[in-house]
Amino acid sequence: MRDSFEEFRKRGVVIVAVSVDPPDITREHAAKMNYPFIFLADEKAEVIEAWDFLHEGGFRGADISRPAEFLIDPSGTIRWRYISITYRTPDRLKVEEALKVIDEIKCAGQ
Repeated sequence: MRDSFEEFRKRGVVIVAVSVDPPDITREHAAKMNYPFIFLADEKAEVIEAWDFLHEGGFRGADISRPAEFLIDPSGTIRWRYISITYRTPDRLKVEEALKVIDEIKCAGQ
């Protein structure tokens, strides 16, 4: 998503990443990876648990989030989501698929 950030921005999409790491580690990681989008810390895993993408004991026994993507419209309605089975699952969302879904939803709403 980082490398295709401009394609999302052109479509009016705001990308927000959520991590279970503390804020300082989250900031450091986002800067190191040069992420151009918002990166939030959910140290208590409240959002991650509520939205059901917690991977309990996933990394060295620590709870982490599974890779997940959500498309939320301006009203706050989740229009589409993709959640990997585990944090190691290589079946991550393809950017082209996400852009296609965004374009389909946009066309359906016009």
